[in-house]
Amino acid sequence: MLSPAAGLLSRDTRSDWVRLRTLILLRWMAIAGQLAAITVADRYYEMQLPLGLCYLAVGASIIANLISAFVFPENKRLSETEAMLTLLFDLSQLSFLLYLTGGLANPFALLILAPVTISASALELRTTLFLGSLSIIFITLISFVHVPLRYADGSVLSVPVLFEFGFWLSIVIGILFLGLYSRRVATEIRSMSDALLATQMALAREQKLTDLGGVVAAAAHELGTPLATIKLVSAEMMDELEGQPELQEDARLIREQADRCRDILHSMGRVGKDDLHMRTVPLAMLVTEAAEPHQSRGKHLELTFLPGPGGNERQPTVSRRPEVIHGLRNLVQNAVDFAKTTVWVHGEWTDETITIRIVDDGEGFPSHVIGRIGDPFVRSRRSSQDLAMRPEYEGMGLGLFIAKTLLERTGAELTFANASDPFLTPEERPERSGAIVEVVWPMDRLAQVVEHGLGQNEPIQV
Repeated sequence: MLSPAAGLLSRDTRSDWVRLRTLILLRWMAIAGQLAAITVADRYYEMQLPLGLCYLAVGASIIANLISAFVFPENKRLSETEAMLTLLFDLSQLSFLLYLTGGLANPFALLILAPVTISASALELRTTLFLGSLSIIFITLISFVHVPLRYADGSVLSVPVLFEFGFWLSIVIGILFLGLYSRRVATEIRSMSDALLATQMALAREQKLTDLGGVVAAAAHELGTPLATIKLVSAEMMDELEGQPELQEDARLIREQADRCRDILHSMGRVGKDDLHMRTVPLAMLVTEAAEPHQSRGKHLELTFLPGPGGNERQPTVSRRPEVIHGLRNLVQNAVDFAKTTVWVHGEWTDETITIRIVDDGEGFPSHVIGRIGDPFVRSRRSSQDLAMRPEYEGMGLGLFIAKTLLERTGAELTFANASDPFLTPEERPERSGAIVEVVWPMDRLAQVVEHGLGQNEPIQV
């Protein structure tokens, strides 16, 4: 189930995240700020700056921007290496400017955080570590080796050593903190985006299967009458061709093929067009359909359905929604994956709620991640079988995220817990000792009131 999504969401397919135009725009802003700072320091504060080298450094950025803007198309997206080289150029250019303008005595030294923050937000970890390390090295070097800032009278602008050390330390801590923070936030956003994409794919697949079932059922309904007519006419022809064995054999063949078409249609669709069972079903039928693909996986599935306190003896009729079917199917799959022998699926309803409870006899959820169950790409269960026995199992928590997202869209509330204390010995643990997943819907969000029969029967045309 997760293989297509896992292939789609691999890091190799996530290249070209950064648009070149975005970095060009940011660089133009930096160029404008650098020119303004140099001009103000020279004209207003009359500081002695190596203007030639300063304008050379800014000019290099201007030339790089012009070349990037004219050579590459506007929709150009940078690969990992290209983005790293672009940010490395900006980092080196800014470090050179700081070297020319007083080192850490220049308050704009704080801007050295920008390339690292961009890398942490958009690029891989190794690229961020590389740029972060270079930033720390550059800021450390220019703290010792730099061209001092001088006033018009030749006096040097000096900063107390303690302040300079504190400024250096704050920049280093800022590089580490902002890099880690940006990386963490960006990773969570990407994981959520990938997981939501996988959820949409799963829902689209389930919707297509549901729509296909409706089309097949409609075809079976429409072709039923023509096939019955062919069968009736062929039977009459067989009676009339009693003395002509060759023609009678052809009529018999027509009848057999009509029976074959009928059997094929019956195997593809069981209900007719506009049959309300295509849209509403009893609760037990819905849960059974969701659990059906896992009935033959070597584990015993025990399904029970009983009214709760104050519930009607008659099962509620619920919407046959693809989100509900696929979500419950993922939960049952997870239970079967980690159960030892048995999975219990219990349905219960009252006047106000519908509850589906899934319990297995496995080892349960690990206590250190039980609060994070439902987050994407979190391995949330301990396998009771060797993973080599189940190479198709991805173990990333994506299935539970998809199930939780789809079911919550239908108004359900999910609860994850363990059925027993994980510190009990195997002899002390009860039969239902594994994980518990409880799904609760308000009655009005899932149940449907059926006002008609199983569909409209068209009158027979005589």
